[in-house]
Amino acid sequence: MSCSDIFFVSPPSSSSSISSNFVVKVLTKPHYSGHLPTHITKSHFPRIHCHSKTLSSSLKPISFKHFLSTELFKTGGRNILNSSNKEIGPQKPQLTSTFNTLIDLYGKAGRLKDAAEVFADMLKSGVAMDTITFNTMIFICGSHGNLLEAESLLNKMEEKGISPDTKTYNILLSLYANSGNTDAALCCYRRIRDVGLFPDDVTHRALLGALCSKNMVQAVETLIDEMEKSSVSVNEHSLPSIIKMYVNEGALDKANDMLQKFLMNGVPSSSICAAIMDAFAEKGHWLEAENVFYWERGVPGQRRDVIEYNVLIKAYGKGKLYDKAVSLFRGMKNHGTWPDGCTYNSLIQMLSGADLVDQARDLMVEMQGMAFKPHCQTFSAVIACYARLSQLSDAVSVYQEMLRAGVKPNEVVYGSLINGFAEYGSLEEALRYFNIMEECGLSANLVVLTSLLKSYCKVGNLEGVKAIYERMQNLEGGLDLVACNSMISLFADLGLVSEAKMAFENLREMGWADGISYVTMMFLYKDVGRIDEAIEIAEEMRLLGLLRDCVSYNKVLVCYATHGQLYECGELIHDMISKKLLPNDGTFKVLFTVLKKGGFPIEAVVQLESSLKEGKPYARQAAITALYSLVGMHDLALKSVQTFIESEVDLDSFAYNVAIYAYGSAGEINKALNTYMKMQDKHLEPDIVTQINMVGCYGKAGMVEGVKRIFTQLRGGEIKPCKSLFKAIIDGYKVCNRKDLAELVSQEMKITFNLEENNEVESKIESENGSDCD
Repeated sequence: MSCSDIFFVSPPSSSSSISSNFVVKVLTKPHYSGHLPTHITKSHFPRIHCHSKTLSSSLKPISFKHFLSTELFKTGGRNILNSSNKEIGPQKPQLTSTFNTLIDLYGKAGRLKDAAEVFADMLKSGVAMDTITFNTMIFICGSHGNLLEAESLLNKMEEKGISPDTKTYNILLSLYANSGNTDAALCCYRRIRDVGLFPDDVTHRALLGALCSKNMVQAVETLIDEMEKSSVSVNEHSLPSIIKMYVNEGALDKANDMLQKFLMNGVPSSSICAAIMDAFAEKGHWLEAENVFYWERGVPGQRRDVIEYNVLIKAYGKGKLYDKAVSLFRGMKNHGTWPDGCTYNSLIQMLSGADLVDQARDLMVEMQGMAFKPHCQTFSAVIACYARLSQLSDAVSVYQEMLRAGVKPNEVVYGSLINGFAEYGSLEEALRYFNIMEECGLSANLVVLTSLLKSYCKVGNLEGVKAIYERMQNLEGGLDLVACNSMISLFADLGLVSEAKMAFENLREMGWADGISYVTMMFLYKDVGRIDEAIEIAEEMRLLGLLRDCVSYNKVLVCYATHGQLYECGELIHDMISKKLLPNDGTFKVLFTVLKKGGFPIEAVVQLESSLKEGKPYARQAAITALYSLVGMHDLALKSVQTFIESEVDLDSFAYNVAIYAYGSAGEINKALNTYMKMQDKHLEPDIVTQINMVGCYGKAGMVEGVKRIFTQLRGGEIKPCKSLFKAIIDGYKVCNRKDLAELVSQEMKITFNLEENNEVESKIESENGSDCD
């Protein structure tokens, strides 16, 4: 080692920007594990000699860069050595490790330009570069986002005949992975073997992490296979990422297989177990997280770390298993593990979110008794829960407790209180907490202003509504979609059609309007009787593809049904089914309303409703088929009939009745008659709905005798009198052009039902007289 590579550094004056202590501190900063070269050791650190005498006051302050380039390298800066040393001229460093040290120092300080200058000076000085030099520069460039420069350095390295080592490729691989370029990371991995090197643990960990983050299952499994062929095991630090990938992809079996394979070599550390449990917990797989928690440990009697308890409590919370979470918490101490602040905070927030506020409040008291201070989020969760349950006095009590504990409330706390009082209709209290919030220097956000807006709406204060709305518009970034939809909804609730329309139009112009915006306006127009405009909104929703779930479809169905657009209702139901959206109870409620509006016999509607409620086979299919037939979508109706009438399931009367109706409506009379015969072959007696449908078929086929036969049974008392059947017979005769018979049945219907009404009146009078006698 030359004398120029032994540093004798005197401390700069007190006015200097950098002290010798700072230099030592920076030089001793730990390396980046697995990435940076490990060439810098204590033997390379400058030896700093402090003079016993103070420096001359004539010395001027120097910059950090000047200090390094002169005092470290002795290249012509101030000479503070004694006169005997003046004969030795300044010399530049000769050792590669010296330059490497300085490059590394600048890199850690984030001074890329200075590191590059030292690197360039090294080239000019003819000092031999080594792998460490390039590895350091590649990492510095890449970690500052200059990947192209890092790649060019690799090329330069090879040009100079310096062979990259595995660490070189590990650095590049990690840089690619951090930038999200998984393909480049894979190429880097393959190149390691191509140049005759071998990937190490760092290589595998970095690449597995990158692939798992992108859920690249096939690539991960291929890499693990390659590792196993080389007798390399998966490092436990990679295990959580692999398990998380499988869980994200819904491959729980593969995740469990991976764990079982790993367990053959021993149980991972507590932190790794916790990370694995968290991967399961995030997706609500509490049972799998629980299984990991109860793994047998390598050392008998080994305690589980508190972090493992905290994650399992979280998993139980995700699964809404609050009793198990509390039970686990209560049993911690018995197993030698004491809860920490995180345990209490998580459990209190979980219980508050489940509206178990009494338990949450008790735990908060216990927590403070254990000298743990609840987080702001914890206080906020309890306050929000009380506000949600309309227990506003308790919410205020916790808020005051929060202040006494020295925890500063944030916007969420004040927002919960303001919203609670707004829901309760107490504008005065909502405004009081709003003013306190602003006095504390907290700015009102959209959520808080929306709550205050709601409070003004509750009391019908239109001026207040408009003032808050204007303030919301003046916020930085303006109104967001949620706030705008809230405004439209609030205007709609107040019946302010023009204001709601203006807010909606603004949203539409910005391209922000979503399904909620459209549905709110559609219902507003419907409620005020502007049906045509409501239908226009509904049509626009369909064209824009804003109908994405049952809820949105049902709302548009209601609008069409109200306007009597029954065919459009049929189209919507078919559209739903085509998108594989299963109609729900709300859908069928509208569907039965449409059937009644369309003149479908009330007895048939009741029969379908009953079969659906009882969960009978093909009840849903039959109801949808009936709608298709009613609105004239016969091709769909006949296709739908075929799915259940040809099934091997034993069908109930309702299914045959719908089939007869569908065939009759489509003019397929022979199929209708065959279905009627098949029904009897199955020993199912025709009911009133069957008779109504058969009369329709006889009428369309011109079979007067068939209509007459059912009428004779009706007159003879074989069939119970029913207005729907009388109307069907009248219509049947009219279709057969037998108006004389239709008139006769009409007279018979009047006599029958007038007599029934008179009998009902007489029965009622007799009942009342009997009561008087008593």
